[in-house]
Amino acid sequence: MNPLSIVFILIVAAFVTAAAISDLQTRKLPNWLTVPAFAAAVIAHTVVNGLSGLGFALLGFATGFGILLILWLVGGGGGGDVKLMGALGAWLGSSLTIAVFLTSTALAVVATAAVLLAGMLSRGYWHVHRRYFAARSAGRPSKKMQTAKAEEARRESQIKRRVMPYAVPVAIGTWIVLAIASTASDLPW
Repeated sequence: MNPLSIVFILIVAAFVTAAAISDLQTRKLPNWLTVPAFAAAVIAHTVVNGLSGLGFALLGFATGFGILLILWLVGGGGGGDVKLMGALGAWLGSSLTIAVFLTSTALAVVATAAVLLAGMLSRGYWHVHRRYFAARSAGRPSKKMQTAKAEEARRESQIKRRVMPYAVPVAIGTWIVLAIASTASDLPW
């Protein structure tokens, strides 16, 4: 493996690790983390490979951002998750981004099922149902209550109902995909 690949792997690993830690602690992925990661990927790939590197980064960004944007539009994630996958895609390119998405989704499904099952076994079905599935009044503000406070309450309700922050399976999925790709000498850099 060439030194450039090692540097790119370390940067990507540090980025997804920081994102997972932030998402675990705050349930948010800040712009100060995702936007510079995207910009750094575009600059790095452009410096190393010129216009083809720029195209590689932008196509990877479009892949990651696009997949998660669709999920966000149907209510399946947060805006930070969209930006995370976009920035990650800029580093990894399209094919590895799709592999990370599929791997992280499988990990998220297994982990979510485990958390829900553990909750049902320890606290009962109704606790899990109220915690994660029951409609909350804060989640559906009336026309009179559509204020900044009502919107914040709706977001808080959504965050509390999330079983796990998505950046965690994305980080683990990224590590797995990078390990497999580097072992197979299939890194795009």
